[in-house]
Amino acid sequence: MSREQVSVSELLLSLDSSELREAEQVRAAFLPSDKGGAVLSSLVDFYLDSSSSQAALLLSAIREPHHKVLLEKLNESLGRPGTRLATLTLLGHLIRKQPPWIHLISLIPATDGDVLILITGVLVLVTLLPMIPQAGKQHINDFFDVFGRLTSRSCKNPGHVPMVYMVHLHAGVYSLFHRLYGMFPCNFISYLRLHYSMKENLDTFQEVVKPMLDHVRVHPELVTGTQDYELDPSR
Repeated sequence: MSREQVSVSELLLSLDSSELREAEQVRAAFLPSDKGGAVLSSLVDFYLDSSSSQAALLLSAIREPHHKVLLEKLNESLGRPGTRLATLTLLGHLIRKQPPWIHLISLIPATDGDVLILITGVLVLVTLLPMIPQAGKQHINDFFDVFGRLTSRSCKNPGHVPMVYMVHLHAGVYSLFHRLYGMFPCNFISYLRLHYSMKENLDTFQEVVKPMLDHVRVHPELVTGTQDYELDPSR
């Protein structure tokens, strides 16, 4: 099968074919010639519509420089409320495969009110954080801000979300707490001290954050490390 003979529709139809060899041939023939990114864009749309495991597998195998088109498409899809949850799910699949460009992903703040999107987003963030070589001061502040907003959200339930979802959200926030405390203990404790000393955040601290602190040991870096050292590129 020549590259010229392969169309986007043929590729998509072959992705979930039981003939795995045929699907592999189509992938090998078509993707290298995808100069304008039309195939990648169509693949993302195909996944968002079908949740195709084969599409997710193919997208996780994308290599540079094609990753730029993929990341642009993911950012575009994250910006649309109707495709945000499916895009985050796809992002989770990609992160677990650890492609070499994973550190280039721009993290999206968890501002969506849909609790399922928040749960999926925080799990993606927890998984992605160890793969980022140097987060930098600005990104760390963004991560902390996400944690603060999520703790507030898990403390309140204005939309009467089913309790099972709130339990999952709280578990996700707890995982994020451990990730941030484990990676940036000095900076994170400094943030907690500043953020939860504000009167409007005291209830959230007592109900959500303090129980988390009660179940962790003192991090050694709180004694031997510094906030600047945690952000040092040579670390």
